[in-house]
Amino acid sequence: MQRLLVLFDLDNTLVDRWGTLADWVAEFTSQQGLEDAEHAYVLGKVAERAYPSTFDMIRTRYRLSMSTAELWRAYCTDIAAMVSCPPEVLDGLDELRAVGWRVGVATNGAVDIQRAKLRATGISERVDGVFVSEEADARKPQTRHFTLAAARCGTVLGDGGWMVGDNPVNDIGGGRSAGLRTIWIGNGSSWPPDDPGPDYTVPHARAAIDLLLQHSAGNTRTTT
Repeated sequence: MQRLLVLFDLDNTLVDRWGTLADWVAEFTSQQGLEDAEHAYVLGKVAERAYPSTFDMIRTRYRLSMSTAELWRAYCTDIAAMVSCPPEVLDGLDELRAVGWRVGVATNGAVDIQRAKLRATGISERVDGVFVSEEADARKPQTRHFTLAAARCGTVLGDGGWMVGDNPVNDIGGGRSAGLRTIWIGNGSSWPPDDPGPDYTVPHARAAIDLLLQHSAGNTRTTT
């Protein structure tokens, strides 16, 4: 029996990146004695792209005594300690694999921080494969990203599958271009009016998992 593939985005899909970053920035700016006005700058930088180079800019701006490498290591450790994945989502990943799905994570970002989050939340133990963009310089929405993510799960895009994520361009547009069916995690947002819509829209990852379970049982229902 052919096993269906589903790839999940990580940030703001399986885990709440925005909430975790807001908590981290509040703690970081307090520890560094920065003014409240600097909160938005730090949050904007790490939210846009959290890489060592980001922390080099932060270190330079505030003339921090810690090295860039030390700041990056502390960030990875702190975020891993703060981030969580809802228990019902972790259970759902197990449920999908139990009924024959190949489950993977396809995420943009730096390897250090993304792998740290996957280990800390227990997600890495519940999926067949993970691909992080930095590993091969292949970022979503590039089709190569999805190809490599599928390979990590022991399959190929030609066999079909699904992409679940919150980003209309990277996850939904990229997944569609790669030949995958798509489920958009709306997180309370409205779909961009000029963009082709996803196959399904759901409010959170557990709802996406339930839809996939229904699909595998031959009883798919549209969720909006």
